[in-house]
Amino acid sequence: MDETIHSPPRSFSKAAFKAILLLVFIAGAIFSIRFTPIRNYLTPEALGNFLKIAGIWALVVYILIYTVGVCLFLPGTLLTGLGAAIFGAYWSFLYVWFGAMFGASIAFFIGRTLGREFAGSLIGDRLRKYDDAIERNGFATVLYLRLVYFPFTPMNFGMGLTKVHLRDCVFGTGLGIIVGTFTFTFFVGMLKDVWTSGNWGELISLKVFFSIALFIFSFLIPKIIKKIRAEEG
Repeated sequence: MDETIHSPPRSFSKAAFKAILLLVFIAGAIFSIRFTPIRNYLTPEALGNFLKIAGIWALVVYILIYTVGVCLFLPGTLLTGLGAAIFGAYWSFLYVWFGAMFGASIAFFIGRTLGREFAGSLIGDRLRKYDDAIERNGFATVLYLRLVYFPFTPMNFGMGLTKVHLRDCVFGTGLGIIVGTFTFTFFVGMLKDVWTSGNWGELISLKVFFSIALFIFSFLIPKIIKKIRAEEG
């Protein structure tokens, strides 16, 4: 009697292969920046010197570094603090915002291209309604998670695995990171200006107090949002 060997559907095999590529990419990125000589080039000093060498192209290079760094799981505080220290308390906000937006969009695209098909095949009937709800409320979901400081890079890839539309992820991210980005860059930029000038009397200036107040307020945003949601519920 002949035995028929049933192989998994070709579409599922392709989805699984792409999911493996996604895992290899993420694991390789984390391993490279933590356990290889590459990490020696990712310090504030090394990156700062590299941007100085870039000259008039420093802005473009910085945004490119931020974009790639987001996809490779580089710490956002490192990239943002570096931008604030180099470009100042005001312009750095804009440059960091653009770098974060480009990086988030590319990471989302990678997650969507390599992982969504496989993730969708694993979703049962119980989870499918949540996946559909996320699709319907994509903008609000992304905005909320950004405001409560959900880990930035994992969320970029994770949203790609859901049915959230790219436009909802982009607009939700763009709006959701404004407050946190501005407060952090302004705070670091102001401290850098005081340190560089050596005028320690500026530490009691209105601008410094304002930057500190914004910095502290940024940590209260998640609690405020959760309280509002609890009252509405």
